[in-house]
Amino acid sequence: MAANEQQSRLKELITKGREQGFLTYAEVNDHLPEEIVDPDQVEEIIGMINDMGITVSEQAPDVETLLMTDGDSTDEAAAEEAAAALAAVETEAGRTTDPVRMYMREMGTVELLTREGEIVIAKRIEEGLRDVMSALAHYPNTVKIIIDLYKDTLEEDGIRLSDLFSGYIDPDGEPDPDPVNPTTVSQDDNDDEDSEEETDNGPDPVEAAERFAELEKQLQKTMRVEAKHGRGSKQTQKEYALLGELFAPIKLVPKFFDVIALAPRGALANIRQQERIISQICSRRAQMPREVFLAEFPGNEANVDWADELIARDAPYSKAIKRHAMDLRRAQRKLGNVAQEATISLSEIKEINRRISIGEARARRAKKEMVEAN
Repeated sequence: MAANEQQSRLKELITKGREQGFLTYAEVNDHLPEEIVDPDQVEEIIGMINDMGITVSEQAPDVETLLMTDGDSTDEAAAEEAAAALAAVETEAGRTTDPVRMYMREMGTVELLTREGEIVIAKRIEEGLRDVMSALAHYPNTVKIIIDLYKDTLEEDGIRLSDLFSGYIDPDGEPDPDPVNPTTVSQDDNDDEDSEEETDNGPDPVEAAERFAELEKQLQKTMRVEAKHGRGSKQTQKEYALLGELFAPIKLVPKFFDVIALAPRGALANIRQQERIISQICSRRAQMPREVFLAEFPGNEANVDWADELIARDAPYSKAIKRHAMDLRRAQRKLGNVAQEATISLSEIKEINRRISIGEARARRAKKEMVEAN
């Protein structure tokens, strides 16, 4: 198969997966180049697809699961880039695009990594953590919370810098060979940190002052642009991207990472709860066809007039919808309350959580490889 044709098929696969929120193994198999037969290669490709936020499963997920994965229209550039990455998988048996596995296979060191191998994996862990922090910067009040906590460290009775964060992730520098994922740190790790603080002076106060001053300046600018142009505008999204770049390098200690992760995760949990109720009402009680529900519910999540529209069309499920209209509207109002409390749309809450999950998955996957290799 020609390289261009191979990349075109992979691009089509990625676009389809992003639009419908999932791929089946059959769909992946149908789009894989014929030369890809090695199990490790297939596993690597599926892992890369998962890292893009696309679930790969034996069959199409049920309605409730699909609701958690908003369909996402992929732009041409993103699809091209992802397809190119997948197409780069070597056809030689046992080869993968993963730099760590390539390194280990070429050097013949599976049981024990060298310093160079550790750095490769540590870089990937830190990239995942940066992705998480960048996503969190888009959630309302997250950056402000950390700035306020930083200011507390400047007060006489406030917390210390090392109580808030341990340093910075430099994408161009040498990483910590054993960086800690704040989402999976153990209590023992916390105890170790506490004992080390007696001899560790923590982050440089001068550098911290410069970084947090720049971060606060960008936050204020982002808020001004958002107030003028709206959150969904290109101008505002550009400023949020810059804010994320400044926020991403901060290596928060687990305690305060949990503080800022609580709001988006809690909002998503509330969304899932109400969407399951709505799905049960429409798909199970009213017997609305699955494809109809999936096509019409997005965009109507908090629209309490939607029930009236369903009733008025006199479809086979209309009478049942009428019987359960009160429960349907109640769940929709609760969804509306989630968005109102978060001050962003339901779809954006899901997108931010998706980005957080992808970053965490990248970090965990790399951390697992480091543990297994050692």
